[in-house]
Amino acid sequence: MNRVACLYALLALFSPALYAAPVTYTIAPEKTSIGLSWRAFGHDFSQATLRGVTGTVTLNRDEERDDHIDVTIPVATLVASNRLLTWQLKSDLFFDAEHYPQIHFVSSRVASMGGADYRIFGLLTVKDVSRLVVMLATLDSGQAFDPASDSLALHASTAISRTAFRVDRLVGVVDDRVNIALTIAAEVKRPLSSPLTSSR
Repeated sequence: MNRVACLYALLALFSPALYAAPVTYTIAPEKTSIGLSWRAFGHDFSQATLRGVTGTVTLNRDEERDDHIDVTIPVATLVASNRLLTWQLKSDLFFDAEHYPQIHFVSSRVASMGGADYRIFGLLTVKDVSRLVVMLATLDSGQAFDPASDSLALHASTAISRTAFRVDRLVGVVDDRVNIALTIAAEVKRPLSSPLTSSR
């Protein structure tokens, strides 16, 4: 009897049903934006926004190694505070959108800091340069990740050296440090039921 009980306990321990499966959310471009801010002329703050962001966010409450974030940002969507600055940022003075139309981030690790807070490690690619960055992120719910939820919203932030990514023009005028703020909204894409299935 004891052997049977031990066998059941062992099977239960390794049963997949006890562990939550990873949930993948597709980023909603219309609800997601990337904000950039930096100092110019030593004191004035300048800002720009990028939209049209696509990608996925995968989280698993019980298994951190399943967590993954992949984000693609089209440089053509960049809008700054005025037309001249917008043109300059898209030109070869800065991001060179014609030759490098996308900015890409892919995580290597998403570490839970407890509750709604995460630290995200990954590679950011700007132009043809990829470098490790670390982001601090917080779920908008203010609570731990709920795998039953069909939607996900989070804010993340980091700062980079623009010259490290070969965005190195006008160094004496524009500061090297660029602050990045991400507002991400994502949703689970459920498979559509076929007419045959839904009629049953």
